[in-house]
Amino acid sequence: MICRTIFSKRKDLSFVKRLLNLHVDKPKRLKWIEPQGFKTNIYVYNSKIKCKVPLILNNKNIITWYMCGPTVYDSAHIGHASTYVRFDIIQRILNNYLDADIICVIGVTDIDDKIIARSQQSKQNWKELANFYEEEFFCDMTSLNVSKPYLRCRVTEYIPEIVQFVNNILSKEYAYVTKDGSVHFDSAKYAAANKLPFKELTSHSDVKTASDFVLWKARKEGEPSWKSPWGYGRPGWHIECSTIASTVLGSTIDLHSGGIDLAFPHHENEEIQSCSYHNVDQWVNYWLHTGHLRLKEDVKMSKSLHNTISIQEFLTQYSADQFRLCCLMSHYRKGIEYSHESMELVISTLKKMESFIDDCKNYVSGKLNTGNIDEPSLLLCLSNARENIDAALVDDFDTPKAIQEILNLIKVGNKMIHQSQNTVSSRNPVSVAAVSNYVTSTLCKFGLHTSKREVTDNQKMLHLVDDIVHFRNSLRQKALEADVKDKYLLNSCDEIRSILAIRGIEIKDHKQSSTWSMKE
Repeated sequence: MICRTIFSKRKDLSFVKRLLNLHVDKPKRLKWIEPQGFKTNIYVYNSKIKCKVPLILNNKNIITWYMCGPTVYDSAHIGHASTYVRFDIIQRILNNYLDADIICVIGVTDIDDKIIARSQQSKQNWKELANFYEEEFFCDMTSLNVSKPYLRCRVTEYIPEIVQFVNNILSKEYAYVTKDGSVHFDSAKYAAANKLPFKELTSHSDVKTASDFVLWKARKEGEPSWKSPWGYGRPGWHIECSTIASTVLGSTIDLHSGGIDLAFPHHENEEIQSCSYHNVDQWVNYWLHTGHLRLKEDVKMSKSLHNTISIQEFLTQYSADQFRLCCLMSHYRKGIEYSHESMELVISTLKKMESFIDDCKNYVSGKLNTGNIDEPSLLLCLSNARENIDAALVDDFDTPKAIQEILNLIKVGNKMIHQSQNTVSSRNPVSVAAVSNYVTSTLCKFGLHTSKREVTDNQKMLHLVDDIVHFRNSLRQKALEADVKDKYLLNSCDEIRSILAIRGIEIKDHKQSSTWSMKE
């Protein structure tokens, strides 16, 4: 299998070396097996071999996707939100470019050490606690316009399947039972059978080695537990996702996703225990990991550090569209630096997009009487932007490049729309409408609401605002045309604009006219 980076003809020495290294007989854990299935035009980053590889699906136009979900013991913060918004963006891109049905399953950890500890501290039933934060999490996701998964699966609803999964691994002698009734995966035995490198780590209990992770935890007094052949207990962390994903999606999964902090040990342990269960060399074909959301001081947002901002708290200051654009402006594999300054940049960028869309509508409708549109040049820019955005999105979902292409197109369009009419103007509303339509539809495909903004369904109110803006503009023109500018009238016009702004109506003054639009 030859790995290549698309859209680049450059073949420097380091790139050639990387290609050659792929053909060296490496330990099995470092290999990636290219799936046999239906090829797409999309390339994704492969963390095993550190380069981009073609996305090949098990079934045509169908994507099976398992997503690690929340551990529901507390409110989700925007660090969590960035992961789910980014994957929602990727799903929307895949839907758009492949017209694929995405069967997305998200696992909900509703029993865990943290849930038990919180329930004991708060003296609240662990089930009620978990249910409360689960519902809050999915309400938060809805408020951020994250699409609902096909299924959300709670760990406690899959206990019989988990017991069977563990028992199967035990029967193959890739796990063992300790004295207290816990079950651990035998890392050394699996490594030896599959010719994987293994480093012996000292353990101070009847666990063979410190790298042997738990599949089933023996019951502790006062904790919830379920019956198993090895005694009462509850599932280990890694086995939860393997069992749910295998039960719903089968022995081979197209995509599995989570934050970069889950890559090791969670996802690696998931892979080896699932391969042992299914007797396959590769359980997940593509692992997707998002970078962390970090504070300005390069500190990860974490509940343990007490520096989190809940999703609900965030939405009192910023909008869901602003958060989504923040995610779009950084690559999903990279970290996001969150600060007041970074959000100010996002806000100004979104305003620039919304302002352009409003100006295009006013120009096309004839309300904005400025501009000199070079139609061939504008349509060529549109064609180039379309081509470059398509290329960026199929190249490992490069949304920052796509957003920059949109902004470049807006810059060209703005310059033409607001160009002074010193010469005979060239009015071309169709080309402006085409650009505006492309910008709005592309942003909509990313999950932004920009193209769906509506002022009101009440046509009388629309006409009333039109009349107010027209009347104000008449006063403003008279004040400006007077031999000595009428400051009283101009101040009155400014006051009217300020009052309407409070109501969400933004007025833009031009040389001979004024236009308006609704804002959040």
